Amino acid sequence: VQLQASGGGLVQAGGSLRLSCQVSRGTLESYVMVWFRQAAGKEREFVAGVLKTGLALRSAESVVGRFFVSRDKAKNTMYLHMNSLKPGDTAVYYCASRQTGSSEDSREYDYWGQGTQVTVSS
Repeated sequence: VQLQASGGGLVQAGGSLRLSCQVSRGTLESYVMVWFRQAAGKEREFVAGVLKTGLALRSAESVVGRFFVSRDKAKNTMYLHMNSLKPGDTAVYYCASRQTGSSEDSREYDYWGQGTQVTVSS
């Protein structure tokens, strides 16, 4: 399976962005799909995700109530909807997948998109 993340950009604090993760050479529903982010000088951290069934995983505490994940099966694409963005959300965002089981450990994911930069200005 191949993943391609897109949709990042520069946005002011309080704004919104929608990131996309296009799945190719595979079917979206066959994988646990998640988002991670990595800010400069920091470790990669789990953000949010969705099980094969479509059930959402528990999001990171820092994004609860602001970010949520959705899927479009027809487009074979997962989205990360980001609202009320803060400068602390600035990071490179990655989508990742694995075939079974959910995890917040990036080392347990087999497939990764290339990352998309999100910059939130104050």
